[in-house]
Amino acid sequence: MTAADTGRPDVAQTRIHNIGYRSYDGPRLGRAYARRSLYSQSLRGAYGLGRSAKSKVLPMILFAVMCVPAAIIVAVAVQTKMSELPLDYTRYAITTQAIIGLYIASQAPQSVSRDLRFRTVPLYFSRPIERGDYVTAKYAAMASALFVLTAAPLVVLYLGSLLAKMDFADQTAGFGQGLVSVALLSLLFAGLGLVMAALTPRRGFGVAAVIAVLTISYGAVSTVQAIADVQGSTDAVPWLGLFSPITLIDGVQTAFLGAESAFPGGQGPGTGTGAIYLLVVLALIVGSYAALMRRYRKVGL
Repeated sequence: MTAADTGRPDVAQTRIHNIGYRSYDGPRLGRAYARRSLYSQSLRGAYGLGRSAKSKVLPMILFAVMCVPAAIIVAVAVQTKMSELPLDYTRYAITTQAIIGLYIASQAPQSVSRDLRFRTVPLYFSRPIERGDYVTAKYAAMASALFVLTAAPLVVLYLGSLLAKMDFADQTAGFGQGLVSVALLSLLFAGLGLVMAALTPRRGFGVAAVIAVLTISYGAVSTVQAIADVQGSTDAVPWLGLFSPITLIDGVQTAFLGAESAFPGGQGPGTGTGAIYLLVVLALIVGSYAALMRRYRKVGL
């Protein structure tokens, strides 16, 4: 039997062609570089940077909507020569919580749902990057994006207060308290938003889940608190605040950051109850990270 009979080329006619590929002899940047790159890419993507013009519209509009009220407050304060700002630094995020909820609902799914939908997660794990690196980078990027969103208007307020020659010590203290509050809010909202978004590769379902957890829960808890306050059950108002993310932040800053409570009747938690609020917030942050780690252990290679 000849080579022609078998349909295979003769071994003597086989050629090996050198097409010029060369092995890589440079430095291997490793996991730390990959983790930083994923963090940077995810943070930029949260504001549409490096993506299409269409992707920049919503996050930039929401960022502007967050900052415009602060600019208006500053303009009024300067023109009328107020001695203090009409809105405390710690109250700003509570007042604009609907905008924050809409932002995380729109950006958390694009951060993680697309990787699940297009099955690109195994490609990340085929490189020198582990599941913990992926989760840490995504979590840190989303928390950073939220911190930028929530801290920017506080910076506007602070600079405006200095321009209006308000008391430097009071404004600096209030600004610091506001930054601590929004940092805690950013960690909490980022964790909950990413967990909800990572449950499904469908972006629409992820958006709905995030809105339900962050925004609808606030409306439901606030309504029940108002009913309890009207009926004279004022002692129940602080405990009801444990069941919504934004009221948890309100309770923590009321108990430990000298903020005025936005609860009905101003019935915020004291130091003892506030400690429970803080423990719940920290448990949710740690639990969100653990839930994300568990979720990505189930993503097949």
